[in-house]
Formats: sequence, C-alpha cells, structure tokens
Amino acid sequence: MLVDTHCHINFDSYDEDRADVLARAAAVGVQTIINPAVDLATSHAILTLIEQHSGMYGAVGIHPNSTADFDDSMIGEIEAMAHSTKVIAIGEIGLDYHWKESPKETQWKSFEAQLELAKRLELPVIIHNREASDDVMRILDEWVKDLPPKIKDRPGVMHSFSAPESIAERALAAGFYLGFTGPITYKNADQLRHIAANVPLDRMLVETDGPFLTPVPYRGKRNEPSYIPLIVERLASIKQVDAETLGAATTENAFRLFEMAK
Repeated sequence: MLVDTHCHINFDSYDEDRADVLARAAAVGVQTIINPAVDLATSHAILTLIEQHSGMYGAVGIHPNSTADFDDSMIGEIEAMAHSTKVIAIGEIGLDYHWKESPKETQWKSFEAQLELAKRLELPVIIHNREASDDVMRILDEWVKDLPPKIKDRPGVMHSFSAPESIAERALAAGFYLGFTGPITYKNADQLRHIAANVPLDRMLVETDGPFLTPVPYRGKRNEPSYIPLIVERLASIKQVDAETLGAATTENAFRLFEMAK
C-alpha cells in the first residue's frame, strides 16, 4: 500500500473523471490520499469529499497565496472544520514570495495564527514554502519550541521540498518530514536528489501535488495519484534500496505523522 500525502483531488481538473483517477490509483496500490485545502471554500469542499471515500483524508487551512483578505475570524471557521474525524492536519499553510498574491506581513499573520491553531488542536501542519525559506524556518523554529507532547515528534511536513540543503537540515532538526514530488524525476534536479540522498528514510514522504508537478515520463500532463510509484522508484534508486522498501517506509511514515486509521 502506498500513500499520496498531498493531492488536490477536489480541484475541478478532476471533475470529469475523478472516479477513474481514484480507480487507477488503487490499481497501483495507492489506497490512501491526503487532500489539503488552499482556502476556506476548498476546506469545506474537502470535508464533503473525504466523507465519500474511505481512503481519503483532508487538511484544512489557508494557503499563503489565498491570505490577502485574511482576518482572525477565519481561524474559528478552520477550527470548526478541523474537528472532523478525517481531518488529520492543518494545511496547506506557509509563505510564498514568488507570486506576491498577498503582502508578506499578511502572510506572516495568517501563518502564525494557523500554527497556533494547530498547536492548540494538536494537529501536524502541511507547510508550503516558495522562495521564503529563511522566514518559514524562523517561524517554525520558534513554533516547535513548546509543542504539546502529542505532536512534539511529528510537527508536520515540508511539502514538495525544493529548498537548499541547509533548510532541509534545519527542518529535519526541528522534527519535520520532507515530502518529495515529481521534480525528483526531472533531468535538472541533481541538487534535489543530492538532498534526498541524505534524508533519513524514516523522515521521507511521497506526494504528487496533483494536478501539478507531474513526474517523468508524463511531465506536461495532468498529475494524478497513480503516478506515485514513479516517485517511489526514483527515490528508491537515490536511497539505494528497492522500491518495496522505500514504499513501505514512506507509507509507515505517513501513518505515523498523520495518525490515520489503518
């Protein structure tokens, strides 16, 4: 069994064939999918979707690119949704300095408020970081200092990791897992593969980030959970283990981090 720890299966790009996408995933052993939100609307939509599918779990929260209109009242709405038994994380949350959809100060406010919510609810977090590594780690290093025992050793995942090696080291030191996506298969990703080679096997996760970041040989097409084995195979070769070992380890890591029911 494999786990896709990050796929936006609720997005409209899957509307016409979502059932087929899920069937193809199951056929290659991907029986568990985590669907993170990007705003309040997708958080609500995900609650409905995860109740319809036994192997699907959700995360609720506000993506940094959706924070321009953030205010503190939104935290209460996220909290209410987070009490669903199949919501296993707060996310995806973080900072994004690439698209500049929201001022940095607003992103910081939203990020820190949602981190405090996760701490209070004792839920791990799914972290989005794009061109904001130093600020992300500054905030996370402070946040992990007084986490409750339940999440002290499993604070969350650095989703679709693509930052420098020094950030990987800081994230691992803070207790985070690192999620690897399609770019690990790309021709120009030698530095990312070097980082992956040095990540402990018990701290790795595999994700599609579907419909984005499709792995080779399907790059350029819509991504989907059935492509998880391609990421597993590439990571296995990097770690010099067989694909079964890598797949089993990442599955165990996912269930340990998110405390999903087996």
